[in-house]
Amino acid sequence: MVMKLNNHTENYEQAKLNYANVVKNEESTSEQIETAWVAMQDALVNSLTTQITNQVSSNTLDQVVLSNRGSDILTAEETRFFNEVVKSDGFQDELVLPETIEERIYDDLTSEHPLLSVINFRNLGTITLTAITSEYEGAAVWGPIFGDIKGQLNTVFKQEKIAQSKLTAFVVLPKDLAKFGPKWVAAYVQTQITETYAVALENAIINGVGPTKDQPIGLIRDLQAAVDPTTGHAKKSATGSLTLEDPKTIIREFAGIGKVLSTKQDGKKLNVNGKVALIINPADAWDLKADFTIQNTLGDYITKLPFNFTLIESEFATEGEIIAFVKDRYDAYRGGGVEVSEYKETLAMEDCNLHIAKTFAFGKPRDNKVAAIYTLPATEPAEV
Repeated sequence: MVMKLNNHTENYEQAKLNYANVVKNEESTSEQIETAWVAMQDALVNSLTTQITNQVSSNTLDQVVLSNRGSDILTAEETRFFNEVVKSDGFQDELVLPETIEERIYDDLTSEHPLLSVINFRNLGTITLTAITSEYEGAAVWGPIFGDIKGQLNTVFKQEKIAQSKLTAFVVLPKDLAKFGPKWVAAYVQTQITETYAVALENAIINGVGPTKDQPIGLIRDLQAAVDPTTGHAKKSATGSLTLEDPKTIIREFAGIGKVLSTKQDGKKLNVNGKVALIINPADAWDLKADFTIQNTLGDYITKLPFNFTLIESEFATEGEIIAFVKDRYDAYRGGGVEVSEYKETLAMEDCNLHIAKTFAFGKPRDNKVAAIYTLPATEPAEV
């Protein structure tokens, strides 16, 4: 069974928050970003090791299996794979993780991280891709019985070449982890890759500056502005400001968001009902949720946004801003499997074996009207 190791320590959560604050600050140097990333990885390793040690020390392995009967069961291929990892004390050769583990990593990415759960990753299997996309309301066309529909379909479907960016993560295996057996090694490797990829992908989907920096193109980027050869795509200007003054004003302002997103870049109209999501920094989320929380007749508190907008919290969103976007108009691709190999460069750790996991991914908005940025009203700190 693949054990779940998602009860992370407070130190890791704080290190992840610190990394988010550094990486979204455009004035941060590469050295500052690298330092914050390494600190986050160290905290992740400690969190995973702590969780395994606590679970094993408080239960026998048989009891752990019984208490996790709802978890995924290792297949024969997965068991052989991780047995070899245990025997060889790590990933001695460049290996591709079993496809079932790879799919489980992406399943966890999309089920346990709110932003990634609404982004549809398509697995195209190769590093250099030919992607075919279409807008959902145009794939069927009417015409004469014997008419030529090829030209009509060419205007609906778009084909483009995509050279994916390489996403690399360090996998740190404590040297005494092998004594716990293949199930724990599988859980450790899967969780570490999932969490590391989740952080990188979430930041890229929001803030990525594009191929200039070998990154996806984020939701906040302006696709119509000139691309700087050094810094990549520029950030969009705010479309407007939200005042949230009173219920009627809130309804008008949220209706304005829907209206902006209901038009494509070429001026064609879209039906975005039930498809609009709002990304907000956790520091601002409580202020917004307070405006949309009511108490029903049973005494229960219910939080609901107008027009069924979805609220998504992310540390990688800028404080004081909210990003509104249409969930199914951001295209994300992955391919090439997940390869893990021993890291043989200068970086070394005394009690751990260091490896790298790499995969290939890319993402971009369909056009410049997929997302819009709005500023939030300033709020006073709550009195304690």
